[in-house]
Amino acid sequence: MNETIVAVATPFGQGAIALLRMSGSGALKVAGQALGCDPEDLEERHAHRAKVRSEENAVLDEVLVTSFRGPRSYTGEDVVEISCHGGVLVTQRLLERMLECGARSAEAGEFTQRAFLNGKMDLTQAEAVMDIISAQTELSLRAAQHQLGGRIGAQTESLRANLLQVVAEVEAYIDFPEEDIDAGSGKGFRARVEEARAIINDLLATAEHGRILREGARTVIYGEPNVGKSSLLNVLLGYERAIVSDLAGTTRDTVEEVVNLGGIPVRLIDTAGMRESVDEIEEFGLERTRRNLAEADLILEVVDGSQGKGTTLSLETRENTHHLLVLNKTDLGKHADWERESGGVAISCREGTGMKALTEAIGEELAFGVSGWGQEAVAVNARHQDCLRRAEKALSEALGQLSRREGPEFAAVDLRIALDAIGEVAGKVETEELLGEIFGRFCIGK
Repeated sequence: MNETIVAVATPFGQGAIALLRMSGSGALKVAGQALGCDPEDLEERHAHRAKVRSEENAVLDEVLVTSFRGPRSYTGEDVVEISCHGGVLVTQRLLERMLECGARSAEAGEFTQRAFLNGKMDLTQAEAVMDIISAQTELSLRAAQHQLGGRIGAQTESLRANLLQVVAEVEAYIDFPEEDIDAGSGKGFRARVEEARAIINDLLATAEHGRILREGARTVIYGEPNVGKSSLLNVLLGYERAIVSDLAGTTRDTVEEVVNLGGIPVRLIDTAGMRESVDEIEEFGLERTRRNLAEADLILEVVDGSQGKGTTLSLETRENTHHLLVLNKTDLGKHADWERESGGVAISCREGTGMKALTEAIGEELAFGVSGWGQEAVAVNARHQDCLRRAEKALSEALGQLSRREGPEFAAVDLRIALDAIGEVAGKVETEELLGEIFGRFCIGK
């Protein structure tokens, strides 16, 4: 935390401009040395035109420099941002010059980690920074922005504050029994614990939505050969991603792409057509199809709607998975076998018809549309989910012990466990290992 760090904050490659970012107590000194000026001349929050010079006083690039004094900066420390020309070589030379002047290369996520450690944001907000960068749909972006605004952190902190009062009452009963404090049946005591558990369960209910927002709904396109699975993938993507052929067995491996369908990030997986394999390579593809079916959030079962019914997935296969029947090739007419089928979505990949109805059906099947969120686009991630599950389990144990009159000492232990688990969500209780795991997923320069 005492070292000055530097990194290129823009993606690697050639562009109009690139941005170097420095943070630390020596950021202004390093910038002044590289620019050949007095650091005090860099007026805060003003862009200054300057030249970065080598140790031999050769001009490396003409730049714009902006400084932000701590604690009124992203990291809470002195920060300097240098906008330079966006060539790979010139950017590398400027970075090397900052290193020569006393900065060190930043680790992945180190700027945001310092912002967290300096109290500029809680841990849920820090995680939201990466969610914003990786958001693939408007709904994903909106949820990440709500989290960056501190909504999850505020909810868990309020929950933690209320639970802290409960813990204080229980421990007061243990420490001062002569005060006649009844921690087991005091007015509203257990109701407050139940309320805390209900709030936790409400947050846990958003976990599946959160996973889909961040990773996309795993959607397997399944069916027999030549029913139009690869054609459907191409139409939904809007370009030719998969090879389409009348030859059975053309798709032998899975093809995976992410697409935005009505605000929902959908991870489409085109699979090999299910049939008796004719060779070892095709069998490998069919085995991958079976694995993907087992892991799917949604199965789009494609059939040839112009032909009679063939073999479809059994109820057992799709018992715990969302499923949609897609009747393709309806431009050739719908076979009588399918006229009585309810719930199927009729489309034609050749003519591009029925795609709006299919997109709407996917949203309804997943019960996951923009309108369903309203303004509360908040969803916990896997780490939050683990913390909240541990808290919920501990609260349940505490309530059980109080109901059985096993003594407040046992309940106090579980309430403390719940308090710590809730605190982990926003980073009130953090470990070096936890921070390393979270910020290690960030890009360099963020």
